[in-house]
Amino acid sequence: MGLPISTTHSLTGALVGAGLVAIGLQVNFTALGTSFILPLLLSPIIAIPLGAGIYSLCNYIISKWNLPVNQKIIDTCHFLSAGIVSFVRGLNDTPKIFSLILVIEYFSIQGGMITIAIAMALGGLLNSQKVAVTMSEKITSLNHTQGLSANIVTAILVIAASRFGLPVSTTHVSVGSIFGVGLNGKKANIRVFYQIALSWVLTLPIAAIISGITYRLLQS
Repeated sequence: MGLPISTTHSLTGALVGAGLVAIGLQVNFTALGTSFILPLLLSPIIAIPLGAGIYSLCNYIISKWNLPVNQKIIDTCHFLSAGIVSFVRGLNDTPKIFSLILVIEYFSIQGGMITIAIAMALGGLLNSQKVAVTMSEKITSLNHTQGLSANIVTAILVIAASRFGLPVSTTHVSVGSIFGVGLNGKKANIRVFYQIALSWVLTLPIAAIISGITYRLLQS
């Protein structure tokens, strides 16, 4: 459907759904709220003003100091920032996915991480175009400086979250920062952003329901 949802949301919902069916209210809701829900909720909200602010700062520096805009330099920085975002996605997302297969003794930690990283790369190559179009064209029309600004914000926030062991969504942060730079340029598509936000809201309960049903079926 081309909707950029969060793998972290899906994993969290699935864990809660299976946990509720397995052990009921013994699920650790305190840890769920402080370590999962709050970071996931606050990170895209923080990314929106940061995206707008970083983009404003870049434009201010360029205009204030009458700096010539060298397109080759901007493109190079843009590619580098995209690489950093890809790196931090692996830094934050790979261990979350691996945590669910850690119970399988066959996998070593290193081997499991490498396997997941390869699978993530293959998924990106095979079927990610619709999501890419949504984020690069439908949320807002992006120029080079806006794209670079959004990447910088995404990288900073996800690196900070990883440093403190907080499972945030790179997707949520990236969408928030793109929406922020779009608001600054008054080109943000509010309708598309609401559609994406609705898909985020639905991800948790749908994942929980599917996971709970699957656990019950496997148990029986």
